[in-house]
Amino acid sequence: MNASTAQALAPFSDSAVDEVRIGDEFDNEVVLLKSGKQWLLPELEQVPADPAKVDALLKSITHQTGSWPVARSTAAQQRFQVAEYYYQKRLTLWSQGKNLGTIYLGTSPGFRKVHARNENQDAIYSITLDALQSSALSADWLDPGLLQVRTPLRIDADLYNLYFDNGVWRSGTGGTPDEQALEALITALKTLQVDGVADEELQRELSAVEADLLVKIQTLAGEVSLELITLNDNHFIRSSQYPLFFKLSAYDFDRLTKIDIRLISGEESTQ
Repeated sequence: MNASTAQALAPFSDSAVDEVRIGDEFDNEVVLLKSGKQWLLPELEQVPADPAKVDALLKSITHQTGSWPVARSTAAQQRFQVAEYYYQKRLTLWSQGKNLGTIYLGTSPGFRKVHARNENQDAIYSITLDALQSSALSADWLDPGLLQVRTPLRIDADLYNLYFDNGVWRSGTGGTPDEQALEALITALKTLQVDGVADEELQRELSAVEADLLVKIQTLAGEVSLELITLNDNHFIRSSQYPLFFKLSAYDFDRLTKIDIRLISGEESTQ
């Protein structure tokens, strides 16, 4: 009868984990903290981590199907790089301040496979896990949708104003916004994706740059402001919700900045 990989490797439920620390062979370390139902990155000013990525990692560790260990010896720990002093990744898992254990991840025996060992066990397993699912860099865990605005009720930009009134969007000029232009703008806000976070030096530089566009949005949850900046042909965005500038694709930047003012204000129709 097969041994249970999950029980030997991680004898606890993924739902019990509320803190994950991931270190690598280069002394990088990321901390993931659970607050309510949300995962946060304390080293990035408590911005949200990608919940799907965290969930995938924890399930990969705790939901493995039963299999026999591939090795148990000290020599194998070195060879597969899962020793306490020689590893590729080190996952330390916590629950309400209690250390649940440490798991070492090492070499890959095949596609989407990695050798893994619980610090309290000699047994080494081959588990299903993509190397990108265990990055020790905070930026790799960023939730790409953290700036999405899902329920806009009022949108105030430099050259146009829109508000939702009795089930209908209206322009501050008194016109009716073009339907396609309005839908494109709202979709851009709802599907906004960041591509990463600017480094510390760039954060300081961006703070001194005048924004290309400032948009204030009233939502059901309150007001949020988006500041969009171009610097050295790269695009960035900062939200009033977070103190950091994030990287933005040219596609998303253009969707928010290249608005046809006459169409969105209802001064001109595409018909």
